[in-house]
Amino acid sequence: MLDLLIVAAFIIYGLSAGLRARSKASQSLNEYFLAGNSIKGWKAGFSMSATQFAADTPLLVTGLVATAGVFALWRLWIYGLAFLLLAFVFAVGWRRAGVLTDAELTRVRYSGRGVTPLRLLKAIYYGTVINCVVLAMVLVAAIRIAEVFLPWHDWLPSGIYDPIVGFVQATGIRLGESITGLDPAMMSANNLISILTILIFTAMYSITGGLRAVIQTDVVQFSVAMLGTLAYAWFVVDAAGGLGGLTDRIVEIYGVDQASKMLSFSPPSNAGEALMPFLVIIGLQWFFQMNSDGTGYLAQRSMACTNDREARIAGLVFAWLQIFLRSLFWLAIAIGLLVLYPFSVGDMSGDGFTAGREALFVQGINDLLPPGVRGLMLVGLLAALASTVDTHLNWGASYWSNDVYGGVVAPHLLKRKPKDRELVLVARLSNVLILVIAMIIMANLGSIQTAWFISLLFGAGMGSVLVLRWLWERINLYSELAAMGASLITAPLLLYFLGTDPDGEWIRLGIMALVTTSVAILVTFITPETDDSTLKRFYERVRPLGFWPRAASLCGASNSASMKALGVRLGAVATTAISLYSLLVGVGRLMFPPPEGSVVLSWVCIVIGLALIPIWLRIALRRDFDVVPEDEPLMKPSGAANRA
Repeated sequence: MLDLLIVAAFIIYGLSAGLRARSKASQSLNEYFLAGNSIKGWKAGFSMSATQFAADTPLLVTGLVATAGVFALWRLWIYGLAFLLLAFVFAVGWRRAGVLTDAELTRVRYSGRGVTPLRLLKAIYYGTVINCVVLAMVLVAAIRIAEVFLPWHDWLPSGIYDPIVGFVQATGIRLGESITGLDPAMMSANNLISILTILIFTAMYSITGGLRAVIQTDVVQFSVAMLGTLAYAWFVVDAAGGLGGLTDRIVEIYGVDQASKMLSFSPPSNAGEALMPFLVIIGLQWFFQMNSDGTGYLAQRSMACTNDREARIAGLVFAWLQIFLRSLFWLAIAIGLLVLYPFSVGDMSGDGFTAGREALFVQGINDLLPPGVRGLMLVGLLAALASTVDTHLNWGASYWSNDVYGGVVAPHLLKRKPKDRELVLVARLSNVLILVIAMIIMANLGSIQTAWFISLLFGAGMGSVLVLRWLWERINLYSELAAMGASLITAPLLLYFLGTDPDGEWIRLGIMALVTTSVAILVTFITPETDDSTLKRFYERVRPLGFWPRAASLCGASNSASMKALGVRLGAVATTAISLYSLLVGVGRLMFPPPEGSVVLSWVCIVIGLALIPIWLRIALRRDFDVVPEDEPLMKPSGAANRA
């Protein structure tokens, strides 16, 4: 009963947040999707972290630690570089561009007849295809949690429950594989009720209150999720014998060699030929991805901040919460579960081993946590799911309302300018469309696995162009089209000739990065440049960093200022990254020391990480950080002329 009361309080808060924000959200698209640019940086950072705290991620971490050891988590931690680049390099550009979505950026950044088709293509692909498939994948992962903690067959009267089971049997719907031994029809009925309930709850406050309601709930949801995770970590470590004895227990169970591999933050000594492919993967995947410049909901949170400084703070808060704090909590749980639910090395080659280890994250909650704490952790997982769902609903709706309807349908087909309330209505209706599509994909996910993999490769091929469009003026409309086309052609060829074997992932990723980047740059040089007027407007509005000599000249400015500013920001990224990863490794090794590991190395990492904090913090919080003195005097005459 206590667990259910905690869940009920969480639901009431979420719904009330949507109602409180409804009036402002109905005023305009800027209010609905960017909260009127009124969000503080720390709130935006919490919201980013809440969205990334998806229900499936802790399960993934648990499985990775069991199958490949702590070192495998660098596949997740390496994304911290992209988060820091967003904070110091790209967030200010997103804010100054004055757009609602990354698809709309094509209108501001490029010129030519293909701008509108590219905007429409990106809106539909990112806002519907990618968005709905990711949403469906998150819902499928949530089924494992729902099956254990939401036994609707015990709660609902037969008069209500039996018709739902009959509907499931009649339609042949099968949602997941049972981990509790339930009859398949009952399992699918329970999961269907759970998913619909979660979606309806999330949609009610997301559709009603827009981004303002999403961020308000995200802050609370992430806080609850972290408190629940901390409590879970405490009980797991305590049941495993305490932090001081974790390493000894793992050595007793698995032996010194296997324990060293499990607990190592660095490449295991026996990695051999597998090391190079792994390093290639983590070296490329953070950059060659469709969110490499923050494209999507990360850019949306940055644009919603009150000023450039707050947008930078958002990225920093996100990186430290995501990479440092959350990782340590999950590590404690994953390593503790190795002790509480041991396995033999021979089991690792068996079918379903990874899925079984991932499911232990949920089983441990049910086995180890007392009432009240279990309710807190359940709310934390539901909050993580709700945060991911509400973001994908709001983000996806922004494409349909701002880009598809407001950018194409209304001006080109209806030949009129849409009203603000009309656009908000389209946004709310498109939320429903996204939900329906996501549910259909979820119910048929097994039949679209290859299509989903192609989508991932397609997004990965866009990474370099998305970054270069902010740093190099020569990137044009055709660069993005070429990268998208090359990805669409290369992805199925890679799947056909190289298959989907995980061992070949580094080869596929390397080929995709090389082909798409080469094609995009080649096309850039043989196609027309962006026209002078568009470049001039973009430079005056955004003050981009990097290689913009022609645009700077058009504005009477010096390109050396942009180059110098880029160097300063990349230096800030490097300093913060060294601090972040040094503290992660140092604190992690102190908490979970590898057998025969040196405690001196741990303390050296901690000292380095702490010593760098005042440096990058002073840089990040400077109020004049985004002011380029060399540019300001030269830009004022242009602005004055425009006003005249």
